[in-house]
Amino acid sequence: MTDNKEIAALPTPSADAETQKVQQQVRVWLIVLVAVLIVLLLGTAIFFLFRANPAVTTQIRDIFIIVLSLEFMVLGAALVILVIQLAKLINLLQNEVKPILDATTETVNTLKGTTSFLSENLVEPVIKLNGYMAGLKKALDLMNIFRK
Repeated sequence: MTDNKEIAALPTPSADAETQKVQQQVRVWLIVLVAVLIVLLLGTAIFFLFRANPAVTTQIRDIFIIVLSLEFMVLGAALVILVIQLAKLINLLQNEVKPILDATTETVNTLKGTTSFLSENLVEPVIKLNGYMAGLKKALDLMNIFRK
């Protein structure tokens, strides 16, 4: 009834970590290669831009200024949204999380008081009574009373 199938061995954690390390190194080299290619392309574009007609260079400069101003507007809007989200988070912490933490602290303090009350008024007397009963039983055993 049992099939004799070979079960593929799971890779050991060290081998898995080694492959992840190699993959990470490959990613880093790819990122560096892409960055170098981008810098080379930008350098080539700037070189040809300087050799071009001054009127074309002026138009490209104006377009670049417009693109940068639009980018700053987008970054400003993102910053405003970030500040609003931060204000909402602070409001959430102050008005919802802090009362929950205060109620939890109050509950823990109440529980602490309850356990100390039970310890003093219930557990300690029961332990003392058990000690007295054990002593009485031992004394009765020594006097051979209630022996079978």
